[in-house]
Amino acid sequence: MLVPTTCACRCCHPMVWGCQWPSGASWPRPCRRCDQVDVVNTAEYLAALRRDGAAFAAAARAAGLDAPVASCPGWLVADLVWHHAEVHYFWASIVDLRAVAWNEVTLINRVSNDELFDTYDKYLARVVDVLSAADPATKVWSWSDQHDVSFVIRRMAQETAVHRWDAEQAAGLSASIEPTLASDGIDEFLEHFVNDIADDAEPVAGSVHIHCTDVPGEWTIRPITTSSGDAFDVAREHAKGDCALRGPAGDLLLALWRRIPVEAVDVIGDASVGARFVASANLT
Repeated sequence: MLVPTTCACRCCHPMVWGCQWPSGASWPRPCRRCDQVDVVNTAEYLAALRRDGAAFAAAARAAGLDAPVASCPGWLVADLVWHHAEVHYFWASIVDLRAVAWNEVTLINRVSNDELFDTYDKYLARVVDVLSAADPATKVWSWSDQHDVSFVIRRMAQETAVHRWDAEQAAGLSASIEPTLASDGIDEFLEHFVNDIADDAEPVAGSVHIHCTDVPGEWTIRPITTSSGDAFDVAREHAKGDCALRGPAGDLLLALWRRIPVEAVDVIGDASVGARFVASANLT
């Protein structure tokens, strides 16, 4: 569970048609005022979605639809563009319909490669428009424990940032994620994804401390056992773990999403604990 410490109070797998992701341990959404993480507000999420969505399209065009996406094994850029267009379509529809179930959204069929970029541009514009007009507090369906538009706004900004990186890598461009957004992305990952543990995951058998070196952001993750099985307790805090992962926020986020090897960041202490932790999330 995610527990507050200093506060007062699922390339990109969560968009799956028919997704019935089980939630992890129940926890209250943190107040977002904790001084261990910089706050990203709604306007900043939307600005990031616009910026990174446009940069994604530019990089995908530069790479070409037949280019392989090394960070998404087995995918070509065409697959990445369609996936991302479909994600934007789905979540814009959830919010536009004020849907209370995922299957209220009409499924769409993949378009031809000749139509891919126009389709992507259309659905990017739509998701930006729909989310910009919506009250973040409005209740809508999501696969997480948080059922409101603010979850969708945050998720779309974070998903788009990582896919921008995927596309820029495919195009051979210099790629990075804005540090404050990346720190928030780590926070989101630990809040909503870390307790979706893969069936074949090895026991982590130790605690992990994650420490951003360029912007605020520190978390300690401890394995626990609940009535539902293995889980992680996450605290925003400065503490010693059996393994520490340290580095720029963008690199740490990419390591959590298994875009880069965990060895690309500073690994201090028991490296096997860090490796098992990063491998534990169900990202398929």
